Amino acid sequence: MYHDKYHNSIKMKDAMTQEEITLSKILFVEDDPNLSIILKDYLEMTGYQVDHAGDGVKGLQLYHKNKYDLLILDVMMPKKDGFTLAKEIRKNDSQVPIIFLTAKNLKEDRIKGFLSGCDDYITKPFNTKELSLRIKAILKRCETEKQSYAREYEIFNIGSFTFNASTMTLSGKGDDRKLTKKETALLKLLCENVNNLLTRETALEIVWGENDYFIGRSMDVFITKLRKYLKPDPNVKIANIHGIGFRLEISESVKKPEESIA
Repeated sequence: MYHDKYHNSIKMKDAMTQEEITLSKILFVEDDPNLSIILKDYLEMTGYQVDHAGDGVKGLQLYHKNKYDLLILDVMMPKKDGFTLAKEIRKNDSQVPIIFLTAKNLKEDRIKGFLSGCDDYITKPFNTKELSLRIKAILKRCETEKQSYAREYEIFNIGSFTFNASTMTLSGKGDDRKLTKKETALLKLLCENVNNLLTRETALEIVWGENDYFIGRSMDVFITKLRKYLKPDPNVKIANIHGIGFRLEISESVKKPEESIA
């Protein structure tokens, strides 16, 4: 089934030319030998460099050995499943984008996938052209974010905490906490809208790039984490405006350090 579907897709002329493609490096972890050969060939034909591993253990070894711009992980694999592999990678790397490929389409599985740290979740069978476009969109977003972080050097005072959006660090009472990319983007939005409503739709569109139920559940987890980080200061609170959004409430307005110097 996969062979016919993907073989036919490869025969189709791709709308993107080689000049439009950055030779990004992809780690593709998939145990299905037929799908692995076909999809690896397709991605390389599209213009990417691709390393393949047939199980999660070998995938983790390749990840530690090389630097990748994007990971494509099958969920159901021998030795180490995709969810476990993603969680282990996320312990040390919050930046590299991850796409899950899976035949599991239950709501619980999709939520589990996003909570494992993925950027996208694609169910089998899928269209190779759609996968290619999603890869391109994710890599473009990541590059834009890198450029944005490089241009901006933003520091906010949040009560007794100092939040550096450029270094993705939250500091308070001698403790420096390294935030993930999503935590940083979400906290930055809250700081920019301090004491004002930040709607769920706005946060989802800006931080995740789309407004989706499953991603919304994932965002709630990130809000819970940020509340935990800020809990030591009783003057700081992330209020939940039921069904609408969130509001960062603080007794003194969040300001950049240079603005607080009289």
